[in-house]
Amino acid sequence: MLVARVPPPCLAAEVRDRCARGECLVRCRRRLYDLSAFVRLHPGGERLLRSRAGTDVSAALDGPPHRHSANARRWLEQYYVGELRDEQSCPKVEKPLDAASPRLDPRCKPVDVGTDLVDWRKPLLWQVGYLGEKYDEWVHQPVDRPIRLFHSDFVEALSKTAWYVVFLVWTPVVLYLSWVSYTALAQGNTRLFASFTTEYSIPVHKYYFPFIFLLGMFLWSLLEYLIHRFVFHMKPPASNYYLITLHFLLHGQHHKSPFDSSRLVFPPVPASLVIAFFYGMLRLLLPEVLGLSVFVGGLCGYVVYDMMHYYLHYGSPKEGTYLYGLKAYHVKHHFEHQKSGFGITTRFWDHPFQTLIPEETFEKED
Repeated sequence: MLVARVPPPCLAAEVRDRCARGECLVRCRRRLYDLSAFVRLHPGGERLLRSRAGTDVSAALDGPPHRHSANARRWLEQYYVGELRDEQSCPKVEKPLDAASPRLDPRCKPVDVGTDLVDWRKPLLWQVGYLGEKYDEWVHQPVDRPIRLFHSDFVEALSKTAWYVVFLVWTPVVLYLSWVSYTALAQGNTRLFASFTTEYSIPVHKYYFPFIFLLGMFLWSLLEYLIHRFVFHMKPPASNYYLITLHFLLHGQHHKSPFDSSRLVFPPVPASLVIAFFYGMLRLLLPEVLGLSVFVGGLCGYVVYDMMHYYLHYGSPKEGTYLYGLKAYHVKHHFEHQKSGFGITTRFWDHPFQTLIPEETFEKED
């Protein structure tokens, strides 16, 4: 249920003082928002958001530097702190903003945790399956709060991971298996198609290892896209409690709370089971050393993927860089285009599969 909060009015002098102390407060007409905690995460960059501190940003809701979706506006309402008592004394920006901009979308209301479709005071995993046909809309309305999945503190701890844990756990594995693969290829005993024919089998030299490694990374990027699109973004049947619960566990939780920092990377324990499955598949399809070489490249691709995914949510890339555009692209996926824009490390696969987010949604500042 959507309800409105009614904080006490704010004095313009207090707003000026808080902005002078480095806080980031913006207003939309007389409504005031404290974005100090969100400033580093802003997809348009921290500099741009701070430049609007203390100013009327109502024109920016549908104009430069990028259009805001209804979900983004709902997100803004979570930072609502009150209304200005004296609007004229609020600081002004040097660059004038269009006063005739569209009014704030009336659907932009904060979600009251006491009257939401789920009870946020209890673990969510066992509740979401009962949402039925309301689940898909609910899960794609982001909130800025941590999520608890399980009753057990131990299991709950296993479901959370700091970003650096993935790097510390899997990087040594990548380095070790790379050395094992290279030294095994150096022995000169690996031949492609040897299981079918000895006469026409192809020797695989140690010099091929970097190319096989890159092939593994390339195959991972395709697998990443396919999993994200067809598994993470499946629409579970409204009547199936278990598929809804599974979807929320795999990816729905991330779309509901995209800035829960403890749930942005894959925990090592369940990840090891998935990784072991793909290793077993490669062992069946390729010679042992060749399969290991492809596998280690894919594992490296996974580590890069998880690190980049975290950075796209919490990093502040420099404007105009590749990562800056990728961050804006990923934010669009979360807040406006949940059924497209599935690439994390690259947009490459969105082109042939025709799931690219339209370029016209990325408006630039004049």
